[in-house]
Amino acid sequence: MNRKVSWLLLMLLLSVVPGFSQMMEAPEWTATTDPDDFEKGDEVVLQLSAEIPEDWYMYSNDFDADLGPMLTEFTFKENNSYELIGEVHPVGQKKKFDELWGGEYTYFTKTARFEQKIKILAGQPEIKAEVSYQICSDVNGQCIPFETEVALNPKEIAQNNSVVKKDEKSNQSEGDIQVKKLEAFTNKFKTEEQEDDLASLAVFFLISFGAGLAALVTPCVFPMIPMTVTYFTKSSGGRKKGVFNALLYGLSIVAIYTIIGTVFSLIFGAGFANFLSTHWIPNLFFFTIFLLFALSFFGLFEIRLPNKMVNNIDSQANRGGLLGIFFMAFTLVLVGFSCTGPIAGTILLQAASGEAIKPLVGMLGFSIAFAIPFTLFAIFPGWLKSLPKSGGWLNTVKVILGFLELALALKFLSIVDQVYHWKLLDREIYLALWIVIFTLLGFYLLGKLVFPHETKKEHTTAFRMIGSVLVFSFVLYLIPGLFGAPLKSLAGYLPPLSTQDFNIVDNQGGIESERQQLAGCDQPKYDDLLELPHGLQGYFDYDQALECARKEDKPIFIDFTGHGCVNCREMEATVWSDPEVLKILKEDYIVVALYVDEKMELPKKDWYISAYDQKLKKSMGEQNMDFLIQKLNANAQPYYTLVGRDGNLLAAPKGYDLNVDNFISFLEEGTKFYKNNDFGNEQPI
Repeated sequence: MNRKVSWLLLMLLLSVVPGFSQMMEAPEWTATTDPDDFEKGDEVVLQLSAEIPEDWYMYSNDFDADLGPMLTEFTFKENNSYELIGEVHPVGQKKKFDELWGGEYTYFTKTARFEQKIKILAGQPEIKAEVSYQICSDVNGQCIPFETEVALNPKEIAQNNSVVKKDEKSNQSEGDIQVKKLEAFTNKFKTEEQEDDLASLAVFFLISFGAGLAALVTPCVFPMIPMTVTYFTKSSGGRKKGVFNALLYGLSIVAIYTIIGTVFSLIFGAGFANFLSTHWIPNLFFFTIFLLFALSFFGLFEIRLPNKMVNNIDSQANRGGLLGIFFMAFTLVLVGFSCTGPIAGTILLQAASGEAIKPLVGMLGFSIAFAIPFTLFAIFPGWLKSLPKSGGWLNTVKVILGFLELALALKFLSIVDQVYHWKLLDREIYLALWIVIFTLLGFYLLGKLVFPHETKKEHTTAFRMIGSVLVFSFVLYLIPGLFGAPLKSLAGYLPPLSTQDFNIVDNQGGIESERQQLAGCDQPKYDDLLELPHGLQGYFDYDQALECARKEDKPIFIDFTGHGCVNCREMEATVWSDPEVLKILKEDYIVVALYVDEKMELPKKDWYISAYDQKLKKSMGEQNMDFLIQKLNANAQPYYTLVGRDGNLLAAPKGYDLNVDNFISFLEEGTKFYKNNDFGNEQPI
């Protein structure tokens, strides 16, 4: 999900949203000597150069290796025909200081050139080197690592042009056979993924818009509406100027909140997505923040900004003019912070595990809803007479929001529990807590539960009665979940069904089915720790799944997933549970789930340094994420990939899509491609 504030930025989004991109060929390397005519005993300069694609650049090798970017490295194959003198050094590199890395790095564009001084020990020296390097583009935000062999005689080498995982290399043929076969899939996938991203952002925008409307009816904000009208009715000027000032006031509110979202995006952008969504520190922090918000709404204490800060801003509003209007809007934001802060904070924290644009979109939706009534009442002050009077109903709204904050807080605690396998908040415990929370909310609406700062209600209003009916109906909907009901509409917010100890729903209910053993294949690794949904039998290690696929002569369904992935749970509950989907997965595919946030540390012999970021990958999740990034140039979950028994792609990968028919078509395309093609020359991922 990425980029847009206006229609212009929306169009920009369509051009930059990452889709399934075809495998890029490695730059062409050449090796020459200076001078080109030499004899035994001569010292010459070996010149190594690579042609870099347009809009891409290559990192050099003469900056701090600990800075972050991947340095270009040369490993020469030693023999008795030559001798290295000194080190490889770059020629004509550019320099740049990068604030993100916090240091200066060097790089090449168009052509990369390196020189190595050598001594010739034989008349026909055999000089070969393996080059590890990385090319990046600021246009699409991608970086691709390569390992390529280069020799003094270009005809003697075979280029290694593919992305590397662990110590393996994949050779890409010049004909690029697979890319051509998948071109149609690719174009279709790009369009679908863009549509999915836009739809998801649109839903988040609407949710945030609703949150903005809810913020209006809190005790800190609602009384500000008459004050706003008074401010504008006292201002001098005609009707046209009054409308202009009111619109400027509304736009100022939007700008202030949107700036907050922008700053949040810059600090907690997509680069921290996996950390924010899975690590125990941010999730326990978010849980604590939501809990504090809830307690604040319950009246235990009030979250306020420093009075001095609010008074200083308010004094600026009295200056009048355009600047005064802006500071009037700023005053509204600050004064209402004790009520809007928790709501806006909820939006930002919900967006923290998404990509960088999500907080911006969320705050835009929130601020527009928040600003519209103030703007309209400023333009039409006569409407003020139709507003209900401030009173206890405002506090009721605040308490209701407190219950919702308390329920949402459990989601963050649940993520930590799943990732680290604490087993403290399994599905039935989570549901039991929700049932209690919403039952208490129902009693509160009926007036049976009264907080210390409130007065007991003698009568139950019609609105409270309707609200209690809706809340108790929701509680009744939750109760079957304690016994194994899937509760598909809440799947993204609940722990997986596999964590539930007590489940009376059988296969006829379409939830869990008897596990099918894979004849002739090894027992899945880590099946004592991880589990596939709906009784599916599969693997949690790609290499093991590949071995089984060869024995069974079946394609592989790769599920890049995560314990903290909300959309993954929703896909499993809504799409995977479909009988036709389950049938295809069980009968036609070897299923492997690769958790990108699994913290289990692998044996030391399986550790490796990634060619992508030059970092040591110790845990299962780190290696699975590295695999996803390097092989498929993606980092989002869920991400579904179909490959053949030799690791070749069968179709363009698929992301989040709740349309069952689309998912069935995706699976059937993979099996059809698998059966109708010879994979001897295909390019494995």
